[in-house]
Amino acid sequence: MEQWAAERFERVPGYLNTATLGLPTRASLDVLRQRMAEWQAGTLHARSFDVDVDRCRTAYAQLAGTGSSRVAIASQVSVVAGLVASSCDVGTTVLCAEGDFTSVLFPFLADPRLNVRLVPLESLIDSITDDIDLVAVSAVQSSSGARLDLDAFTDAARHNDARTFLDVTQAAGWMEFDADRFDVTVCHGYKWLCSPRGAAFMTVSDAGDAWLQPRDAGWYAGDDPWESIYGSPLRLAPDARRFDVSPAWFSFAAAAPTLEMLAELGAATIGRHSIGLANEFRSQVGLEPSDSAIVSIDSDAGEALRAAGIAHTTRAGRLRLCFYVYNTADDVEAASNIVTASF
Repeated sequence: MEQWAAERFERVPGYLNTATLGLPTRASLDVLRQRMAEWQAGTLHARSFDVDVDRCRTAYAQLAGTGSSRVAIASQVSVVAGLVASSCDVGTTVLCAEGDFTSVLFPFLADPRLNVRLVPLESLIDSITDDIDLVAVSAVQSSSGARLDLDAFTDAARHNDARTFLDVTQAAGWMEFDADRFDVTVCHGYKWLCSPRGAAFMTVSDAGDAWLQPRDAGWYAGDDPWESIYGSPLRLAPDARRFDVSPAWFSFAAAAPTLEMLAELGAATIGRHSIGLANEFRSQVGLEPSDSAIVSIDSDAGEALRAAGIAHTTRAGRLRLCFYVYNTADDVEAASNIVTASF
């Protein structure tokens, strides 16, 4: 893994903050420089970005365990959550986890037509009863790295005929999942997918396709976007592309080579490396092993970590450190030495 990462990323010792912002690959930076030069020279062609979007769609589908016809391009998690919320009928009861990322929560809480029920994450699955119409939740909690039991989640939802909306932003890349098991999923790529902000994705399963409405449809949602720029009739794509928003061109251009690299390596391989490093860190600071690439810990070592150049953040009052493809055992040792000394 270290050799693979060294060939693709500039080494940034002590960078343990991927859950906030992933590092770019050399290939992404090369693409951005090339595209910026074309823009400056007046030789940039809008249609050329369609190839980048198609590459991203195909690579993300591989990471999400689905087919490219199920993948739509998006802009932000909250926009997709808003689309899901607006597609719900008046009086829909939506179950969410307390303390979840607000881009998942706010679109539902802001819709007065919906009845939102909030429960602790650890009670969420048991709270999926026959009066729940939709469950909206993150696969991995941003604040703590806690993973949702996706098998138990889907079993409970199916048993109670509840629809599902899953945010995989903190999971895609290092955690395997089958997007087709959920009605709708969403992922922003600027974290674990190491892509520029603005390159995001959603998936729509057969079940989700039956009720999700393409309320954000614009010209790029057409079956042939360059022939659906003006006028009626409505002529949307027959697959998930009808949920496309027009792409943030440079973001998708830069995302394409990185997504292809991650998909080629595979989430299983990335996960073994990332969780392995996280568990080594946990062991060195006296914590039990976990199943997450994110470590959340009570510690006052934040200033010492910053002074040592170790990038991290604080979420929900706890230190959050993240381990990914470009991290090594040296990062584990440097961070654990400082955290242990703070106890």
